[in-house]
Amino acid sequence: MEQQEFETLLQFFKTLANENRLKILGVLANRECGVQELATLLALKAPTVSHHLSRLKDMGLVDMRVDGNDHLYRLRVDSLHTMSRRVFDSLTSNEVATLADDVEYEAWERKVLNTFLEGDEIQAIPAGYKKRLAVLKWLVSHFEEGTKYSEKEVNEIIERHHPDYCTLRRALIDNGLMEREGGVYWRVEWRMPVLDN
Repeated sequence: MEQQEFETLLQFFKTLANENRLKILGVLANRECGVQELATLLALKAPTVSHHLSRLKDMGLVDMRVDGNDHLYRLRVDSLHTMSRRVFDSLTSNEVATLADDVEYEAWERKVLNTFLEGDEIQAIPAGYKKRLAVLKWLVSHFEEGTKYSEKEVNEIIERHHPDYCTLRRALIDNGLMEREGGVYWRVEWRMPVLDN
């Protein structure tokens, strides 16, 4: 092994020789996250998470994309595989995801709901995708699975929680939480979209 390859490998192991960085990779193998979300999930301070993300980004193990005001990070499985092939026969993103098996993913959503809800009322519709999705998932829970609703019924249920039922009705459809056909609406099971790597 050449010296440069050895140094790269050494940096790889130094970067991963930290429990919090491994957990961050585990979470990011499951889904994209922002700094605040990771801080909540892992019970860390945001500057600490930013430091770890910087180290992981320097190694090419994570990348970041901007979505409005949000900076979302995700695992770069291609880089992880390139590095790991030098050490292991094979490593899948599912195996990396198990590093975060003990993370309670609902903690971040609870924090978002505490921010944007007051009792049973939505105080504001979040601008960021992930926060808005957390509120929408809470809202869709007020619809029974397997029940068909007219548009009027959908509007009435949404209006109990926020006056802008048009925006929220459209958001439920656009985010795959409800479907509609011929003026009839129904709740569907939401699934996390698979990220391209």
